[in-house]
Amino acid sequence: MSPSTGTALEKAAQTEYQAGRYARAGELFAQAAEQFLAEGEPLRCAENHNNHSVALLQGGDAQAALQAVLGTEETFAQAGDRHRQALALGNQAAALQALGRAPEALAVYQRAGGLLSETGDQGAYAIVMQRISELQLKSGRQFEALASMRASLARKEKLSVKEKLLKKLLEVPLRMLQ
Repeated sequence: MSPSTGTALEKAAQTEYQAGRYARAGELFAQAAEQFLAEGEPLRCAENHNNHSVALLQGGDAQAALQAVLGTEETFAQAGDRHRQALALGNQAAALQALGRAPEALAVYQRAGGLLSETGDQGAYAIVMQRISELQLKSGRQFEALASMRASLARKEKLSVKEKLLKKLLEVPLRMLQ
């Protein structure tokens, strides 16, 4: 395998990412995406654009992260890959949130959450619902935030002691509303 293949670039990018060298990882993921496009693998191209976005966000460049991920959800949707479509939307929402575009981020997170609920990825669903709850709380929508956080905790397989306590505390106001 030549070092310029998409797979080799992707592996090198993953190594850099694991080492915390996000800028270099981002560059390599972008190169891998272009190589996969040239190799006729649009799904792997889109996957590496998502990875590029995550690396950029970790490196503190939210605007570039958003640009890297835009459109990838459509590639996955056209392929019928609802799970990766949802993850791409989650990455897009994270970039929007980092840019301070909370209303847009909330709407995109909600789309991601709906898809993740259908695909059964409980862990990713829990993370998305926590982000939704955070944005709802910051926008003054406390009751919606409580319901979103409760949904997040209900789907998590293993709860920490803190999360178990939070889950119990959340039941009180929601019971009072019923």
